[in-house]
Amino acid sequence: MNLLPIAEPRATWGVLWREIRRLPVLSVVAAVVITGASAAGLVAPWALGVLVDDVAGGGDGAAIVRVVLLIGLAAVVSGLLTALGVTLVARVGETVLARIREQVLDRVLQLPAPVLEKVRTGDLLSRVGDDVAAVATALTQVGPSVLGASLTILLTVAGMFALDWRLGLAGLLAVPMYYLALRWYLRRSASYYKQERVAMGERSEAIIASLRGSATVRAYRLENRQLAKIGETSGAARDISITVFRLFSFFSARINHAEFTGLTAILVTGFFLVRADAVSVGAVTAAALYFHRLFNPVNVVLMEFDQIQTAAAGLSRLAGVLEIEQAPEPADSPDPSDASLELHQITHNYDGPEVLTGVSLHFRAGERVALVGASGAGKTTLAAIAAGVLIPSTGSVKIGGVDIRDLGDDRTRAQVALLSQEVHVFSGRLIDDVRLARPESTADDVEVALDRVGALGWVRALPEGLDTVVGENGHQLTGAQAQQLAFARLVLADPPVAVLDEATAEAGSAGARALERASLAATEGRTTLVVAHRLTQAEQADRIVVLDHGRVVESGTHEALLASGGRYAQLWRSWTGTATPDLQGEQTTPASAST
Repeated sequence: MNLLPIAEPRATWGVLWREIRRLPVLSVVAAVVITGASAAGLVAPWALGVLVDDVAGGGDGAAIVRVVLLIGLAAVVSGLLTALGVTLVARVGETVLARIREQVLDRVLQLPAPVLEKVRTGDLLSRVGDDVAAVATALTQVGPSVLGASLTILLTVAGMFALDWRLGLAGLLAVPMYYLALRWYLRRSASYYKQERVAMGERSEAIIASLRGSATVRAYRLENRQLAKIGETSGAARDISITVFRLFSFFSARINHAEFTGLTAILVTGFFLVRADAVSVGAVTAAALYFHRLFNPVNVVLMEFDQIQTAAAGLSRLAGVLEIEQAPEPADSPDPSDASLELHQITHNYDGPEVLTGVSLHFRAGERVALVGASGAGKTTLAAIAAGVLIPSTGSVKIGGVDIRDLGDDRTRAQVALLSQEVHVFSGRLIDDVRLARPESTADDVEVALDRVGALGWVRALPEGLDTVVGENGHQLTGAQAQQLAFARLVLADPPVAVLDEATAEAGSAGARALERASLAATEGRTTLVVAHRLTQAEQADRIVVLDHGRVVESGTHEALLASGGRYAQLWRSWTGTATPDLQGEQTTPASAST
């Protein structure tokens, strides 16, 4: 299994900056408001310095009142602007994050099947889960505070130099110490943050694998082994987090040393300047208050590097997904002339031995062909290739005489649909679930499609009919009902070619007849390739193709293949026997019970 790519820093920040530039007005307004809030915060230290000079010069009580009113007004203005600025920055951040998340999900959903099969599930889920959460925190919570703090630092330093350049230089003595502390921390911690994100992905992978295979885990009493694996991956993530926290504690101590040095330098310099009558006591007071005011924003900027690095590591993983090249859309090509399907010299492997070898098949428009063979014969692989979901190692697939590589993904999906036994019912109204195939469909269109596949009766019997909420948070459908909805979607999509990969396998014996009728109704008039789970499906086909170890060994009608006494005849005899292996190599019931 492989990890998805991780982007370099330049590409990572390029993704963020590109999305910010798409919101020019909102971004500029947010920056101006945050700057105004930071500038309003400079009033209080300056006013207190003025007050000190007024008191020292024998000023009256009115001066104190004026200073107090000025400080109060500045505080109110600063508070209002800060609240508005944080809101605007958060809005920019949420919008940027939403767009990046949509792009990542779009890119993931369009990844070729071979790539997805090699990607670790935990790595993928941690990117769209943990990493998105880390970036969201940075953009909506850390981002506004860091931006405001950075502006406050710049404006405060400018204010110190405005009071006296020598006081400004004294305060800057802390900068090298801040820089050295930050450099020390970044050099040691940067790699740990990336390791932490990967470790979290490993932990997710272990948990998901255990949950998905819970039945197998219980059957073979593997609970302790799986718990040990989860504990091992969780422990690795924990140890990395503890190491980072330890580094962060030393980093905090170095910051405190820098603060002490800077404030001491200002007070000592101010003492000699006042003694030389070069500046007033009020100016030194204001400079000391300015520098003390820097403690919080500097700490915000430096301390939040923990969150910033976590977010940067997460953003680099999201940007890495966006770096995966999309398949280029092919140049304009003619539309398929008809619904015929041709597979020519198809060979395929999955980083190992060949699963298919030199398979060539031609399906006439409107022909129904059943694909049969023992488990591992290559049926599912051939079905995926025929549907354009999987690109063969060698060979070509043509629909109506046009190579699907020349059609592109969108046009191929309009021409051919793939239905498997793995059917998902989306949470929401049932009518919306069916309309996924064609969003513009009316309620009447949906009812016609449901009626065609024999599902309208039980749908109308639901509490709210078509408006009944189904899926995880709603009415739970049986496997057969979910598959009927999938067939209804096929009717609405109305592709000329349909590929059914054991699409009736989940029904069990009780629902087999209903689903087979639904299958026939949904594919009527279409060129159809059926990976047969039951040989009764093969019996109903116009032609039967038998695969064995990735090769076509027989092809013909049901009667002709039985008469030839070959591989298909052997499978048929096994199927119609009692308690004998079915096509999947498992025990099954006689045909009279299962059909």
